[in-house]
Amino acid sequence: MTIAEMQAAKGKRKLTMLTAYDYPTALAVDRAGVDMVLVGDSVANVVLGLESTREMTMDQMVYHAKAVRRAVKQALVIGDMPYEAVQKDVAASVKNARRFVDEGGCEAVKLEWFEQAVAVSKEIIRAGVPVMGHVGLTPQTADQQGGFKVQGKNAEAAKKILAAALALESAGCFCVLMECVPDRLAALITQKLGVPTIGIGAGPSCDGQVLVTHDLLGLFDRRLPKFVKKYETLLSRMEEAFGRFREDVDKGRFPDKDHSYSMSEEELRRLEHES
Repeated sequence: MTIAEMQAAKGKRKLTMLTAYDYPTALAVDRAGVDMVLVGDSVANVVLGLESTREMTMDQMVYHAKAVRRAVKQALVIGDMPYEAVQKDVAASVKNARRFVDEGGCEAVKLEWFEQAVAVSKEIIRAGVPVMGHVGLTPQTADQQGGFKVQGKNAEAAKKILAAALALESAGCFCVLMECVPDRLAALITQKLGVPTIGIGAGPSCDGQVLVTHDLLGLFDRRLPKFVKKYETLLSRMEEAFGRFREDVDKGRFPDKDHSYSMSEEELRRLEHES
């Protein structure tokens, strides 16, 4: 999947994106034919147990990007710019975006909307790194938006999100992700933008959809947002498997002969004799 192929898909077929932070997950996502793999800063919550994505560092994000890159052969790999990577100045933001490409092997970065998002996006793109914009609910700055709530529910707030999406497209972003916005607002933005839109909690009219893989698989013990469709309940299945292992060891059923290595009687006698 290239950015050109992705953009050509607008209006023709729906795009898909899932998160991955490690080799085996990225391998499964890629083999499933998903178009894009996002090395998301959501790793902070669903893997590292942190309260906020703002706690992620560039070093950590590059580390996870490298693991994902080793697995992915077909999908477009996108690195999620962490909060610290864009808050200092434009030059630092560009340097950090290049790290995702040069060290992490990503082909693009995602940038959440903030006051300097347009200026930063322009400079990153000028430096040769494609940028996916992100509007609506922005987890890194959710505290400034009244918490993790739907954004753009009234006309005034909706106009600001639309303006932000248009500004990011004008800055050169190849795609715009919309999170937690009303479906009719997402449909309007999708219609007005020439680049694809990816939705998460933004209704069915977007050009593509993304979910956090750990949410989709039921791998995280928390109350899920309304927009998440849980396709599996792997956490409970893992707990069951771990419990069976513990019981087998406790009862002496594991390891058995089939899961042990043997030694010939002759060599055993030699060992006992020489010991």
